[in-house]
Amino acid sequence: MSFSHRFFRQPIAILITLALIILVALLGPMEKTLGSNLRLIFVHAAWVWTGKLAFGLSAIAGLLALILYKQERLVHLSRSIAYSALFFWLTYLPMSLIVMQVNWGGFFFDEPRWRVPFLLGIVAVLLQGGLWAFNNERLTAVGNLVFGIVLWWQLGGVENILHPENPIAQSGSTTIMGSYTLILVLTILLGAQLTLWIYEQRHPILKDA
Repeated sequence: MSFSHRFFRQPIAILITLALIILVALLGPMEKTLGSNLRLIFVHAAWVWTGKLAFGLSAIAGLLALILYKQERLVHLSRSIAYSALFFWLTYLPMSLIVMQVNWGGFFFDEPRWRVPFLLGIVAVLLQGGLWAFNNERLTAVGNLVFGIVLWWQLGGVENILHPENPIAQSGSTTIMGSYTLILVLTILLGAQLTLWIYEQRHPILKDA
């Protein structure tokens, strides 16, 4: 295996990607109303979308594990993606509180965009804890499949009270959209690196030369 492939999955590479996300955010544009708080919103939005995407991919891997015969690696892939998704979700939630504080001047815990993800986060922790305790491949595949469906379904119907509807897209600024897109791509890359690192703790993809 080449050095570049080995490096991609190492903790140092994960930290480098995280540092790049922070750097791009710090150098990002400001907005007339939000000012520099927009940079935190960039990371906040990228974090939640990466977590949401990862839970969806975990569900797909779980479905494939149920369909295909003796797919232990697919079950572990589903589990690894779910763990990565859980990392983003559990770090996104406190980030939401900071965004509330700096932009709304306080906390509004009844905001559906906070309340529903918070409840889903609790369910995700309990689910992954239970699946880890039972350590049953089929149960893990089913659990991740069902949770991914429920999460996308619940978030798809969430209403807004104070939370604006897609403020980044509504800005109409190419610079703002470009900065956010770059942060989102880097965050998805971070999720992929984290997933591969978790996966290889049990199932090495290829032995290093």
